[in-house]
Amino acid sequence: MKNTLGSSGVRVSGLAFGAAVIGNLFSEVTDEQAHEAVTAAWQSGIRYFDTAPHYGLGLSERRLGEALRDRPRTEYTLSTKVGRRLEPSTDGGDDLANGFAVPATRRRVWDFSADGVRRTLEASLERLGLDRVDVVYLHDPDDHAEEAFREGYPALEKLRSEGVVGAIGAGMNQAGMLTRFVRETDVDVVLCAGRYTLLDQSALTELLPAAVERGVSVVVGGAFNSGLLADPRPGATYNYAQAPGDLLDRALRMREVAERHGISLRAAALAFCAAHPAVASVLVGARSAAEVRDAAEQFATPVPPAFWQELRDTGLLTTEEPS
Repeated sequence: MKNTLGSSGVRVSGLAFGAAVIGNLFSEVTDEQAHEAVTAAWQSGIRYFDTAPHYGLGLSERRLGEALRDRPRTEYTLSTKVGRRLEPSTDGGDDLANGFAVPATRRRVWDFSADGVRRTLEASLERLGLDRVDVVYLHDPDDHAEEAFREGYPALEKLRSEGVVGAIGAGMNQAGMLTRFVRETDVDVVLCAGRYTLLDQSALTELLPAAVERGVSVVVGGAFNSGLLADPRPGATYNYAQAPGDLLDRALRMREVAERHGISLRAAALAFCAAHPAVASVLVGARSAAEVRDAAEQFATPVPPAFWQELRDTGLLTTEEPS
């Protein structure tokens, strides 16, 4: 089944809730707003929720756990990540240098060791208020490949064999190392952010074909490339920096085509990610109930085949996907 992660039996909804934003990504979100966003996700049929210690120095995990506390545990899937261990800090100040509007009461320590993986997961379970999570990803091991493959991955494999977690994988903002995980390990799933979108199909070169071949699932994050595909306008962000002029122009032209076909560019961006046979779920971050409901509505919007064909005919899309 497409929405089962590899051969693990762990199921996910086609649209997933990315909880980085409720960890105060870039700006503050209140406890109430966070709770309302998760509630709206549930009411919209979303049953897969993703978080990490990195998001708000644990705030995202605490808020997500609290918001899901009264939900039947067997009815949702939750993933978190390892690789950044949190330690107490007395340095003061805030964490905005790392992207989160929270007090810097903790500091991140890169740690993909076997002991670090277990300790990080135990701390996550405590913050979440849960006795288990369904999926654990190695988080951004870009500069720690040796330790991640030598110690971090085997530690996750052991946790899976012990039944502590149902599925394991890696989550990154690049496709290259994720392809290595797919080919060289027995991961169930990889989370690829920003590399399979209407503006960047680099994951299509090797990662997605390898995933299909090996029976590994892909969760796609960053479908809007951090904002440009959600609302293309001067000053919009692309991969968390101001969008270059040529990409802004391309996104604006795509929006014009979408509007001619009676859909939004947001709907097209989500549909593009979801259509590939390797993709089990598309992860969308939202800071409010309204944003969640909009994402669910756009995700459910059918995209006419003629839209994709016009993108190809005008050179705005160079892949045959979606077929």
